[in-house]
Amino acid sequence: MSPEQSSSGKELVAAEAVGLAELVKYQAGSVVSRTILKRPVGTVTLFAFDEGEGLSEHTAAFDALAYVLEGEAEIVISGKAVRTKGSEAVLMPAHQPHALKAITKFKMMLTMIRA
Repeated sequence: MSPEQSSSGKELVAAEAVGLAELVKYQAGSVVSRTILKRPVGTVTLFAFDEGEGLSEHTAAFDALAYVLEGEAEIVISGKAVRTKGSEAVLMPAHQPHALKAITKFKMMLTMIRA
């Protein structure tokens, strides 16, 4: 995928190989997100977290799978802290409070299943 396509913010093009971590860039002091697939049954969103940034505790009505592409993060689910790093995944069950914090800069792919 060309840089023009990858930075457009549009969904992925079918039948093309793409480096997921390259599709979302770090920004100082920020959390950046980009939805790459959105369907009635779920979404796939890429995130880039600057070191120390995170998402405060919240709940979701659906299961979500966080797959860490690079870096390290702490994900707290119903009070249980899970430290995770590149190429690891963590399931965040529906209706359970969870929060994320970047231990280092990190990128993840979040798959939300709406069923």
